[in-house]
Amino acid sequence: KALKRNMVTSLFRYERIETTKAKALEVRRMAEKMITRAKIDSVANRRLIARDITDEAIAAKLFTEIAPLFVERKGGYTRILKTGNRLGDAAEMVILELVEKTAKPEKKAEKKAEKAAKKADKPAKKAEKSDKEEN
Repeated sequence: KALKRNMVTSLFRYERIETTKAKALEVRRMAEKMITRAKIDSVANRRLIARDITDEAIAAKLFTEIAPLFVERKGGYTRILKTGNRLGDAAEMVILELVEKTAKPEKKAEKKAEKAAKKADKPAKKAEKSDKEEN
């Protein structure tokens, strides 16, 4: 029971986890029920979810970020993707992830844009230097 609680918490924290197929099927059942409860924000539902998710920040994320993504969806909030067998014991490994992703700040895109702007400035400066040398 503790394993399932921790795996569900990890699923909501990282929005995807890699585990065995048997564990993923059990965690999926629990996660789907929790998301369905979180779609209706009430004190009773918050307490029922807090019973299984002990991290308050993750419980709050479930109600504020994850559940609103699935308001229109009746079920099927997660997907299981097969990744192959584990080398040690040949257990079937899968990735369990949420169907909808929460919006994360695009830090990488901003950094790439800044680098591109800097690179665009450098060739212009080199061109100016070569023009001065020619004169």
